[in-house]
Amino acid sequence: MRKATRLFQLLTLLRGRRTAITAEALAEALEVSVRTVYRDVSALQLSGVPVDGEAGVGYWLRPGFHLPPLMFDADELQALLVGGQMVRAFTDPNLGEAAARATAKIMAILPDDLKARAEAQPYRVPVRERDNALRQTHGTLRKACEARKKLQMDYADEKARGTNRIIWPLGLMGWGEVWTLLAWCELRDDYRNFRFDRIKGLEVLAETYPEHETRSLKHYLETLCPDGDDVGY
Repeated sequence: MRKATRLFQLLTLLRGRRTAITAEALAEALEVSVRTVYRDVSALQLSGVPVDGEAGVGYWLRPGFHLPPLMFDADELQALLVGGQMVRAFTDPNLGEAAARATAKIMAILPDDLKARAEAQPYRVPVRERDNALRQTHGTLRKACEARKKLQMDYADEKARGTNRIIWPLGLMGWGEVWTLLAWCELRDDYRNFRFDRIKGLEVLAETYPEHETRSLKHYLETLCPDGDDVGY
């Protein structure tokens, strides 16, 4: 774990408490040594963070301390919280869990006024059980894109005609509740978009596809919107 990440987690643990917490308890929560906790507390104190306490007694964070670089205005906060809900509802389970963890971290560092607004924000995006299969497909496709793994896919078009294809998964495109996979199709020798709900069979192959200047998500989006319209990157 990087030191910056560890210091942030240490601050989150200290800020969420009303009483002192021992170095041993902090070390267990962070999965580091007690000596590392002592060094990290000292680093925070030297940087001006008001951590009180001492070895053998415990540490606490003086009330009223916030992290200005991580503060948001009300609209920014709402955008992040709604985005987290959408990730949980429309993407894969691993990303959904990551969104939940990120939301918890954000809530832990908010001042009381923003926390109250966050808890009262009106947006709700239900996570529906009927979408579980699509979320699993989403996870498989995301990991294939990240690893540049070729896919063998059984696919049905809008007239229910089936084809079997070898594709290069390049990117995931969200259109409200409908998601499509942008891919380079070896059968058509061109870009194709495949709806998740029309994928009938999917196998991740061992073979990877090469980086290619004119067969990429970036190239496709530049071709789609040559005038620089907002296409999400």
